[in-house]
Amino acid sequence: MKFAIRCCALLLGAALTATASAADNKLDWPGKQITWVVGFVPGGTADVLTRIAAQDLARRSGLNVIVENRPGAAGAIALQLVARSKASDGYLLTVPGPLIYPTPQPEIGRELAPVILMAQGPMVIVGPAKDAKASLQEVLADARQRPEAWSYGSSGNGTSQNLAGELLNQYAGTRIVHVPYKGGGQAVSDVAGGQIPLAILGSAPVMPQIKAGTLKAYAVTTPYRLDSLPGVPTVEESGFKGYAATQWFSVAASKEIPAAQLDQVNAALRAAVATPEFKAALENAGMVAGGGSRDELQSFVQADSAKWQKLIDSGAVKLAN
Repeated sequence: MKFAIRCCALLLGAALTATASAADNKLDWPGKQITWVVGFVPGGTADVLTRIAAQDLARRSGLNVIVENRPGAAGAIALQLVARSKASDGYLLTVPGPLIYPTPQPEIGRELAPVILMAQGPMVIVGPAKDAKASLQEVLADARQRPEAWSYGSSGNGTSQNLAGELLNQYAGTRIVHVPYKGGGQAVSDVAGGQIPLAILGSAPVMPQIKAGTLKAYAVTTPYRLDSLPGVPTVEESGFKGYAATQWFSVAASKEIPAAQLDQVNAALRAAVATPEFKAALENAGMVAGGGSRDELQSFVQADSAKWQKLIDSGAVKLAN
C-alpha cells in the first residue's frame, strides 16, 4: 500500500486538519467545520483510510475537516461521543466492522445515522519474522500442543480482528488467547518486537513491516489472496475449508444532522472513494472500494452484524468482556 504508507507517515498524529483549498461544492453543514472521529489510535487501517478521504472531502465541501482520534473500549468511546452529539458539533465517525460488544453500544440505523460504506477487505495473520514458523499449519499445531505459549493481538474486543481470531480458534481447535489493543498501530509494534507471537490486523499497519522483513505474514482471512502478498495463502488454503472473515469501514453521523445534509456528504464521499488516491490506498491491501446510498449502508451493516451475532449466540465464538 505505497500511497497509504506515505499518507500514514506524513499525517500521523492525534489530529489532522484537511483544509479546503478549492471546493467543488460548498457543503451545507451545521457546524463551521467537520470533525471526523476515529475510535482507534493513529496508524491502523481505519485511521489511514479516514485521513485520505478527509482531504478529498475538505476539497469538495469547502470546509476544514479535522480528523480526531478518540481511542478506547474497541471504538465504543467514539461511538458514544458521536451518538450523544448535537448537529452543531458537526461530527462524522468512522465505524469499522463487524463490531460486536458484550454490552449494547450505539449502532448505525439506531443511535447513529448511516452515511456511506468506504471499503471492505481482508485481515492478515502475522507474527515476528525472527524464529517464525514455516506456515499457519505449524503455528496452529504448536498452539494445540502448547496453548500457554500463544496469543494474538487485535484492535480490541469485539472487533473484526477479534472475531476472525475466535473463528480461527473454532476451525483449528485451538485456544489462542486474545490480547486487545487500542488500535492496529500499537499491536504492530508489539508483535514485530516479539512481545506477542501473533496479530490479526488490517493490511495497512502491517504491510510496511512485512515488506521490511520484520513481520511474517502467515495467511489472509478472505477467500482470495492479496496481489500485494501473492505468496501468502488464505486461511482456507491453509487447511480450513469454509473459513472467511472480512472487515469493512463505514461512515456514520449524529442522527441530529438533517438527512438532506447527510445526503450531500454521501455524494461527496462517493466521489472521494472513487478517486485514484483512495483506490491506490486500497489496491495493495486487496480491499474493495465502497459507495452506495445511505440506506444501502444501513442494510449492509444490519445483515453483517446479524451473521456474526448468530455465530456468537451459538457459542461457537466467545468474546472476552
